[in-house]
Formats: sequence, structure tokens, C-alpha cells
Amino acid sequence: MDLLNTLVDKGLRRELPTREEALAVLATSDDDVLDVVAAAGKVRRHWFGRRVKLNYLVNLKSGLCPEDCSYCSQRLGSSTGILKYTWLKPEQASQAAAAGLAGGAKRVCLVASGRGPTDRDVDRVAGTIKAIKEQNEGVEVCACLGLLSDGQAERLREAGADAYNHNLNTSESTYGDITTTHTYADRVDTVNKAHAAGLSACSGLIAGMGESDEDLVDVVFSLRALDPDSVPVNFLIPVEGTPLAAEWNLTPQRCLRILAMVRFVCPDIEVRIAGGREVHLRSMQPVALHLANSIFLGDYLTTEGQAGKADLEMIADAGFEVEGADQVTLPEHRVHAGGGCGSHAEAGCGSHEDAGCGSHEGGGVCGTAAAGAAAAAAPAANEPRTDLVAVRRRGAGTDLAPNA
Repeated sequence: MDLLNTLVDKGLRRELPTREEALAVLATSDDDVLDVVAAAGKVRRHWFGRRVKLNYLVNLKSGLCPEDCSYCSQRLGSSTGILKYTWLKPEQASQAAAAGLAGGAKRVCLVASGRGPTDRDVDRVAGTIKAIKEQNEGVEVCACLGLLSDGQAERLREAGADAYNHNLNTSESTYGDITTTHTYADRVDTVNKAHAAGLSACSGLIAGMGESDEDLVDVVFSLRALDPDSVPVNFLIPVEGTPLAAEWNLTPQRCLRILAMVRFVCPDIEVRIAGGREVHLRSMQPVALHLANSIFLGDYLTTEGQAGKADLEMIADAGFEVEGADQVTLPEHRVHAGGGCGSHAEAGCGSHEDAGCGSHEGGGVCGTAAAGAAAAAAPAANEPRTDLVAVRRRGAGTDLAPNA
């Protein structure tokens, strides 16, 4: 296919595809999806080999958010039944992070719900960063606290943060349809603040909210223009009790095409499969590793992911390897360009369900009861899979051991 050959050539040269080419990737048929994966996989392997970076989420503060992001289970007035708690103490957060690091994660993502941090909140997170770094040599820490005020990114950097995550989520033209309590421009401003402070910028999207192909291309091109080190791709988890609970628009093949399009537009940037991979990619998750070079290990912010052991087995069985703490995630030219944390082994936090003003959808699937229900029901690929959505009841904010 001439289109795919052209996109591979451009990806190897770090050349931006045209909008028409990006749209054409999304328009390919299910019959061609493996050809699309193979082509984008060449670009992924050129820049990142067969390494898969593991990231681990710690939800520092859950629920009680004043924002109205439609995709988010922690939104204002949420009736989702998620865990709700105020700030974890530094030692609690460090203990939670240790579980993920023991499982092979090299990046800890500290997330807190809310519009954005107060200066006191920044002090709290600074203490948590210090505790984690004192107890785990070489760990990278990303903060995701919502919209930043002037000077806060610099203070987080001084405290030892390596990266900051804040997702654009969707196109500028449709942003007002999913959130009314802040603007798309607010989000862009926060990503720019993180960049300016020397933090590795992490910013991504949520697919499956009813957007068009044009919306998806718009947001990915906007992300490319912001030049983050990491782009998390979330697939909407339609959590019961949120305004988007009825939006089941994704198939595994659609998810693969979206990831391939992101890889072609962002060839040398860390592309992370974030919330929703278990729910929407399902048994096709290993195939997606040929497109993305990064995933989250274990659970998400408010929902459960598949068992951490299953994540590790999936990576090995697919012929990939977990990226080591001594390996640099980003290609050399990006590291030397001074991309914040790209200068120390990696790039961005990822996506968090609604962490701080909505960074990521962040859903997941229970690896126990949900698996049994799925086997019994075996619904068609395009039917809602509510059996794969389980609210997190373990790990941070509970007395139960985390999934890592």
C-alpha cells in the first residue's frame, strides 16, 4: 500500500505526515489493520526497539473534584461509587509506589483530583516526591495535579519532579462539549508551563467519546506541535454514573488504527497505551505493543486493570522486553534536545483518569471476576463490555495490597 510505505519513510525521517495521510490511516478497513500495524511497527522499532516502558499510577487524592469533565468518574456530582479520600501521607504514597517499582515500573505517576493545586498542595507533593526518591534510587517521578499557576511547575521541578502530565484529551473545536469548567487553552497553558520549567511534558488524548476522525487528527497534530516527550492514548472507559456511560464506540481494530496514526504523527515520542486498553483492545493488547512503547502496570486511578503479572507475561509472550531503569526511553536526539526528563531516561507521566482536572480516563478491567464474566458472556466485539469495568477497591486509599 503506497500510503503505508510513504508513512514509514516519513516516520523514519521524523517528518510530519499530512492531515490527509493521517485521516487515511483511520479510514483503512479491518482487512488491512495488520498491514497498518506492521508499517507503524517499523517506525516504533526504529526509534524504541522492542522495549516497553512500565509506568505506575498512585492516586494521591481521589474524587471530590469541582470540575465537570464528562468522561471522569471523579467529576463534580459523580455517582460512580469510586473510592473517595483526601491526600495520602508521603509514607503512604511511597509505600504504594514501591509496589509498582517492584513489579518493574521505572516511572511513578503521582495524581491528584481537582482543578489544580494550591501552593500548599505543591508542598505536600514535594514531600511525597522526596520520600519516594529517598527510598527508591533512580526512580522517575511525574506529577499530575491539574492546571498549574505561575511558579508551580518550577517548584515541582525543584522538589525533584521529572515530568508533568496534563492531557489535551480532544480537539479544540469539541472541547467545550466534554468540559465547561475550564478551557482547552487552559490545558495548553499548563503544558507550556511544564515545558518552560524544564519538566518533561506529557500530554495525550482520550478516544471513544463520540469524536470524529477529524477530531482525533486535530488533537494529535496539536500534541505534535506542543512537542511533549510522551503521548498517552486513553480509550474511554464508560463508567456507570458518568455522562458518557453509554458511549461504546470502539473496537479493537479501531483502537489499533488510532495508535498507528499517533505513532506515524509522533514517530520518536513515547506513545503510551493508557486507560481502557483492557476494555477495548482486550485480546488484541499484545498486537498494540507493536505500536506503543509504553503502558501502565496494574490498576488505574479509580478502576482496576488486569493483573500486573499478566501484563509482564503479555510483554514477554509478544517478544518484547521490559525497559530497565538504566535504559534511556527517548532517542538520543530528543535527549540532547533537553526535553526535560528526556535527559534522564524517559518521558512523561501518562494519563490519569481525571487526575487533577482530568488528565486521563483511566479505566481498567478486573483481572478476576471480570475475566470469568467475559468468558461466560462472550459478547460481540461491538457490544458494550460493562463486565470489564470494575471500580478499584484495592491499593492506594485502602488497606488492601495493590495490583502490581
